[in-house]
Amino acid sequence: MTATAIRPGWSHSVRAAVPPFTEAGLRQILEKAQRWAPYVDGLLLDDMAAVLDDYTPTEHGVDEHAQRLRGHLVRVVHLAMVSKVAEQDGQVVVLIERGRTIRTEEVPTDLPRAVGHLRRMAWTLDELLERLVARHCLGEAP
Repeated sequence: MTATAIRPGWSHSVRAAVPPFTEAGLRQILEKAQRWAPYVDGLLLDDMAAVLDDYTPTEHGVDEHAQRLRGHLVRVVHLAMVSKVAEQDGQVVVLIERGRTIRTEEVPTDLPRAVGHLRRMAWTLDELLERLVARHCLGEAP
């Protein structure tokens, strides 16, 4: 459908606008946008720093740190898979597998071994983030 423009001097036909979504479709997109959480945020970097710094978590803090790092690993591994960067970078494949493996391992009950486990998770996360930034899957970390 075309209509003549109202503006004087404009003689081109203009097609009527057709919205790309129905009202229900737009509502669904809005809900998804409202639930969205960034893959790399200050909390992720804070959690990595807390584990990799000289500070050693207490026995009670180990489980909390492990849960948070697992959540970050899930999100970043998912980003790597969705972006298909693994198809182009063998190192990313190795890091994805390492992330999946270490994420599913039980946290040791011995505090020094538990801290080592947390640090391995954090280093894996850090290396994967660096590879994704190098491959332009995400911008520089905040």
